[in-house]
Amino acid sequence: MEEYIVSARKYRPMTFDSVVGQSSLTTTLKNAVKSGKLAHAYLFCGPRGVGKTTCARIFAKAINCLTPTEEGEACNHCESCQAFNEQRSYNIFELDAASNNSVENIKSLMEQTRIPPQVGRYKVFIIDEVHMLSQQAFNAFLKTLEEPPSHVIFILATTEKHKILPTIISRCQIYDFERMTVENTIAHLKSVAEKEGIAYEEEALAVIAEKADGGMRDALSIFDQAVSFCQGNITYQKVIEDLNVLDADNYFNIVELALANKVPEIMVLLDKIIGRGFDGGQLINGLAAHVRNVLMAKDPQTLPLLEVSQQQRDRYQQQAQKAPTPFLYKALRLMNQCDQGYRQSSHKRLLVELTLIQVAQLTQPDDADVPGAGRSPKRLKSLFRKLLNNVQQQKASQQGAAAERKMPTPSQKEESLDTLATGNAVSNANQAPLATSNAITNANQAPLVTSNTIANANQTPLPSGGAGGRPHIKLDSLGITFKQLRQGEQQVQQQAEPEITNKEENNAFTEENLLEAWIGMCNRMPTKMKAMAQRMKNMQPHIIAENQIELVVDNEILLGQISEIKGRIRATLAKDLHNGQIQLAIRQAAVEEIKPILSKREVFDTIRRDNPALEKLRQLLDLQLA
Repeated sequence: MEEYIVSARKYRPMTFDSVVGQSSLTTTLKNAVKSGKLAHAYLFCGPRGVGKTTCARIFAKAINCLTPTEEGEACNHCESCQAFNEQRSYNIFELDAASNNSVENIKSLMEQTRIPPQVGRYKVFIIDEVHMLSQQAFNAFLKTLEEPPSHVIFILATTEKHKILPTIISRCQIYDFERMTVENTIAHLKSVAEKEGIAYEEEALAVIAEKADGGMRDALSIFDQAVSFCQGNITYQKVIEDLNVLDADNYFNIVELALANKVPEIMVLLDKIIGRGFDGGQLINGLAAHVRNVLMAKDPQTLPLLEVSQQQRDRYQQQAQKAPTPFLYKALRLMNQCDQGYRQSSHKRLLVELTLIQVAQLTQPDDADVPGAGRSPKRLKSLFRKLLNNVQQQKASQQGAAAERKMPTPSQKEESLDTLATGNAVSNANQAPLATSNAITNANQAPLVTSNTIANANQTPLPSGGAGGRPHIKLDSLGITFKQLRQGEQQVQQQAEPEITNKEENNAFTEENLLEAWIGMCNRMPTKMKAMAQRMKNMQPHIIAENQIELVVDNEILLGQISEIKGRIRATLAKDLHNGQIQLAIRQAAVEEIKPILSKREVFDTIRRDNPALEKLRQLLDLQLA
């Protein structure tokens, strides 16, 4: 099997022309090689992963090349170039200042500068992370750096230029490396993916480029991680899932809802985001960056400031046309205030909710009864007045429709009066009349009963043909219980079972794979289900047949709770085990299957009893269970 090499090493540039995103610097270095006007010391500065050490190696190789090209590149054929490529060159030295930062290390390096090169014209010393040198080491390095031997060239590389002594900086030619742009990173990732034969979506590569934050090495490392997760087909959804990145669609949706003053929908969306494990502060920071991008997209002059893919740029422009500029300014100010107070807040979620409510009210019209003498409009009052009016209008329309459907005829009126006179009126569990009409309705349903009697919860149903000779209807035939009647307008909603998205997968799995997926699922459950997750960790599902999983619970209450989320459990296991054919059966344990829960001491005593060698070791070492 061929040895695997990470992309950051495998596709490390070997020539100036292959360096990504640093064209001005590489052109300057090539011109210096062509003209032979070389300084004795260079300082390469810039963030991590932008090519400082890579350019230092290419530059050192070109300096010592015996037959450089007309463009200033190394020939890769001479003895000096071959020695460098095979890592046996005695003219190029690399020193890691992070681990060799003492005065003795610098003195040893100074002694090596006295020996002239055997092949080539220069001895090149590359000192990486030079800012890590101690104060004494810097002072010992000063004199040699100022007047080195004619055959010596120093190339210093650092990510923190401000930590280097000014006396060191003044002796060097300084080259500031730039952060990689998203476009350059995406283009390089495309070339790597094509060379490796990997399918990709450009949106997925854009997410990787944004996550890398300007570092090409970081981008290639994340790319390798995504390739392993996606198995050779890098898609947007899989990259979002693998990197645990909040989808940009959430930010677009929040802004759309805020412009429409839809506070309840924003609160529901926030709950879903937090339930997926994202932090509220992370959401606010991401939303602030999103609103900033929308603001930049309003003007063609600031549009190039968006470091996103072309498809995302188009979406920002579309939303910028809908969002007023004052709304964006005020939203940014509110989110900045939230970010400043987030760490000190003792109720972080409440702070995030209040911020989003305020953002959603920025386009709310002012109240007519609020004077304009410097007072802030009471937008919260106006907003919820509007919501209350909507609810009242909805209830009124429902009641009118119900009354219109059940308007009694004269004969029905007589019959209803006759029924009421016999005392067979509808009553609740406490014998209080529910209504004087002949219909029982909930908030959103048509009348359930007309001219019939529902017996009291504490009474036996009257026999058929009772008072008035009319048959009585039992609760079972109505599809409603007394508990639901007492709840009034509350509706019993059934949660739809999640759809299995990988039905075509049918990978085999073992008990060990199943247990690992089960524990992983429990660890990822939302905070509000923490107690349920802890109970589920104490359970152990078993494979009873191919693609058939059985879960045994101890009691009926727990059986009901687990059954409510059975569909979500099955969908999660199907995804984690890559098997969409999984079937999950849940049953209550028989009496003989229930095992007592042992304390730590009881467990220890059982292990001692079953393992005499362990007991002997305990006695020899005089160990006691703490």
